[in-house]
Amino acid sequence: MYQSREPIWQPSSQRIEQANLTKFMHSLERQGVEFSSALLRYQDLHQWSVQQPEAFWQNVWQFTEMIGLQGDRVLTQGESRWKQPQSHRDSLWFPNAQVNYAENLLNASKASPADSAIWFENERGEKQVYSWQALREKVSCVQQWLKECGVQQGDVVAAYTPYLPQTVIAMLATTSLGATWTSTSPDFGVESVIERFGQVKPKVLFTCDGYTFNGKTFDMANKNQQIIAQLNELQHVCTIPYLTQETYQEQSVELKLGSEQPSSHTQYWPQILHLFEPQPLQFTRVDFNSALFVLYSSGTTGKPKCIVHSVGGTTLNHLKEHQLHCDIKPNDRVFYYTTCGWMMWNWHVSALASGACLVIFDGSPVYPQANVLWDLAQRAEVSTFGTSAKYLEAIEKAQLSPINSHSLPHLKTLCSTGSVLYPEQFDYVYKHIKQDLHLASISGGTDICGCFVLGNPISPVYRGECQQAGLGIDVKVFNADGLPVKQQRGELVCANSLPNFPTGFWNDSGERYHSTYWDKFDNVWHHSDEVEHSVNGGYLFYGRGDTTLNPGGIRIGTAEIYQQVNTIEGVVDSIAVGKEIDRNEQIWLFVQLQQGITLSDEIRTAIKSKLKSCCSPRHVPSQIFAISDVPKTRSGKLVELAAKQVVNGKSVENLGAIANAEVLQEIEQIIAI
Repeated sequence: MYQSREPIWQPSSQRIEQANLTKFMHSLERQGVEFSSALLRYQDLHQWSVQQPEAFWQNVWQFTEMIGLQGDRVLTQGESRWKQPQSHRDSLWFPNAQVNYAENLLNASKASPADSAIWFENERGEKQVYSWQALREKVSCVQQWLKECGVQQGDVVAAYTPYLPQTVIAMLATTSLGATWTSTSPDFGVESVIERFGQVKPKVLFTCDGYTFNGKTFDMANKNQQIIAQLNELQHVCTIPYLTQETYQEQSVELKLGSEQPSSHTQYWPQILHLFEPQPLQFTRVDFNSALFVLYSSGTTGKPKCIVHSVGGTTLNHLKEHQLHCDIKPNDRVFYYTTCGWMMWNWHVSALASGACLVIFDGSPVYPQANVLWDLAQRAEVSTFGTSAKYLEAIEKAQLSPINSHSLPHLKTLCSTGSVLYPEQFDYVYKHIKQDLHLASISGGTDICGCFVLGNPISPVYRGECQQAGLGIDVKVFNADGLPVKQQRGELVCANSLPNFPTGFWNDSGERYHSTYWDKFDNVWHHSDEVEHSVNGGYLFYGRGDTTLNPGGIRIGTAEIYQQVNTIEGVVDSIAVGKEIDRNEQIWLFVQLQQGITLSDEIRTAIKSKLKSCCSPRHVPSQIFAISDVPKTRSGKLVELAAKQVVNGKSVENLGAIANAEVLQEIEQIIAI
């Protein structure tokens, strides 16, 4: 992948001076911390943060004004029962600390009661704005209802909803009591929801009557009934009437239920808000390492893993990422396009802890018009805009140019994640969105509910690169022999302990957790991303290492192929997999074409020529097929492994984890001809 030695963006001296990151470094200097150079450089801070992890995380706690009792110990090195006498896997952060997640997110000292805490819009043109006072009052009402339901620490509360203000309120009410929250989005099928919630056994479920997407209405009544019937430990259900006007007149209890009558354990959202008067909020502080969120692996290779994230680790890490890496400040307007089934939902909601306003959009990001999100960004005066690389690719193909059509004076940061952001997309952002913009390509995952590499606002941005490793994170690139390399491709690993490592998997003795992340290299977290540490100190991403192509023994990252193929006229998207033939591997490419376009010899030739000239002859696929859509997970990630299994005649274990599993059947039929 191309590496530039000249930055595509450089922060101004004023921006550097005003950045939270600069203020953090000055606070360390006042305590006597000496950096290796006179200039305050990110590299110096990062080196210190890795060498002095206890001092670093203590100072993050203090600087970000995290609420809670820190205790007298920062880190206890664990005695591992695996390979190492002292294991990063078994380290325990802040073992005596007591914290509450919701208490931090509803911190009254960071914003005035009348300021906006949530700005919500959907594709139907409906809008809600909650002040901080209104948000706290709604949380109080739901908190009281959950108490009546008997919810307490150790219980799980689940949501099967779109990203709504009501979902945020329910989560805050749940976590205020020290209970554990889990959620997924309503596009998941019944079996997929049961596979997830059935493992964690929620006591209370929040759901809704339906939702709209891309102009279509989806009724959820039947799916809700099936799910409720199969969750045996479920005791209470709250239904949010999202498709009806009562969602926006929450004090009303006159619901149009039709023939459907609530069961004895079902409540409706407006009824809860009517039955309880707002009271002073109560927060149950729990151990730093108590369970906060249960997130789920994609489940494309088997039953989804239930990944448990801690109260303290999640809160502290999100404060670090938001304030130091994204430069989020009180009253900033932070937007991220996400669903409740993706860890970016959890990441986005945590911006409340920095006093920021959540800007939320529910619906298709290109409906009713391709510029709908930029209209929202302009109206809501968004300062941080979060999206996926695929979205940026889509609006580039739609020839959208917000720089010419929208006024975005407040926008200072654009975050992109979900897949590789190609160098040409950096060009697009600076040419067609905004010139003075911190473009942060970030990467981490559900596994840590955060980022391994991400941006920082005081350093240059280089075309095609994630800027730096996160503070406090000893990111390395290992070759196949487990040796660190630079300016060579290898696997991204983490060689130290982090507060936001998961505490384990739900109902797992530890062996499955260990085998997933810790058994490849001694005392090192392995992440399976194929990356390269660049000459600029950043990171180039090539895709997931477990789906790397290997034709003729040459390792090829699928991102290199997509970077070229997806720019060809007529191609919407593509997916490349390895076909095993005679102990070798061929590249088979499947392309999704624009409506009305067929896979002609001219398009095949254009694909092969571009890959040969821009990459190498090794990148040229042996076979090219047209498909109606590209198979993806419900969070929008390509399911290369599942496609590879189909191409090689193997069964896919968990079709329910794939948003459009019918495409795999289409691939199977195509290659059988």
